[in-house]
Amino acid sequence: MKVQLFNKIVATIAGSMLLAIGINLFLIPYNVLDGGVIGIALILNYMWKANIGITFILCSLPILVLAWFKYRHFFFSSFPGMIISSFFIDLFSGISHNLLAPLHIHPITSSFIGGIFMGVGFGIMLRNNISTGGTDLLAKYIADKLSVNVGFTIFILDGLIITLGGLLFSPRTFFLSILTITIGGLSTGVCCYRRAPREVTLPWKT
Repeated sequence: MKVQLFNKIVATIAGSMLLAIGINLFLIPYNVLDGGVIGIALILNYMWKANIGITFILCSLPILVLAWFKYRHFFFSSFPGMIISSFFIDLFSGISHNLLAPLHIHPITSSFIGGIFMGVGFGIMLRNNISTGGTDLLAKYIADKLSVNVGFTIFILDGLIITLGGLLFSPRTFFLSILTITIGGLSTGVCCYRRAPREVTLPWKT
C-alpha cells in the first residue's frame, strides 16, 4: 500500500512537471494549443492573458463535480493531479523565453517536442490511475467503457478544442496544434499500453 501511494505521488509530480515543461517551453512561445481543458486555458491565455493554472482549475470544476456524484473514484484520482499540474504550469511560466529563445527552435520542432512532453506526462499519470481532472479524465472513462485506446480517445476530444482554436487564431496555430495533439496522443497511447498476458496451452489440453 505504501509503495503504491509512493508510486502515485512520484507519477503525479513527474507527469505534472512534464506537462508544465511542454506547455511553457514548447507551446506558448508559438501560440500552439493543446486539446481539452488545457487547450481552453491556453486559448484564454492567448486572448486575454488569463492565468493558465487557475483557468485550468476553474474549467475543470464541472468535470470534477460530475465525477464527485457519478464516478467518485475518478474524483479522488483527479483532484491531486489537477492541483499539482496547475501549480507546476504556473511555476514554470515565464521561463520559456530565457531558455529557448537563443536556440531558435523551429515552430514545427517545438510543437513536436511539446507533444511528446505532454503525451508522456499524461501517460505516466494515466498509467498509474491518476488524472488531471480535465478531458483526460473523461477520455479514460470512455476508453474503459468502450475498450478503446485512451490515447485515441484523447485525440478525438482534443480535436474539438483545436478546431475551435483554429477558428479563433491563425492557420499556423491550427496545424501546429494538430501536430502537437497527434504526437501527444501517440505518446500517451504508448505509455498506457499494457501487453495482454500470453495464454499458455497446456499439453494435455491440445
